[in-house]
Amino acid sequence: QVQLVESGGGLVQAGESLKLTCQYSGSFFNSSTMAWFRQGPGKGRETVATISWSSISTYYADSAKGRFTISRDNTKDMVYLRMNSLEPEDTGVYYCASRPAYRSGSYSAENFRSWGQGTQVTVSS
Repeated sequence: QVQLVESGGGLVQAGESLKLTCQYSGSFFNSSTMAWFRQGPGKGRETVATISWSSISTYYADSAKGRFTISRDNTKDMVYLRMNSLEPEDTGVYYCASRPAYRSGSYSAENFRSWGQGTQVTVSS
């Protein structure tokens, strides 16, 4: 059974940076696609970034391109999201998620199997 635990959220001012961390517990991390999602106040859960098992392939939402960087360390079973130039619109609960690498389909939330409990990010203007 997979367990995901996020950390690193907090309250920052616009323009500042944060680095989120997701610790994966369980088997098959090295063969899992990993992702970060966020859910803002009154909004649905949206994909922020994804990374393939090998780190060769990444995907970013338009809102994250150029500001966020997803990475992973397969020796530590960890995934990271570096967020620069944060904006108030980035406020929300950030979730780490995983799915087996062999599973295809879009990067929307319904296509991910395992989820963390989330970490709150609040960006003040």
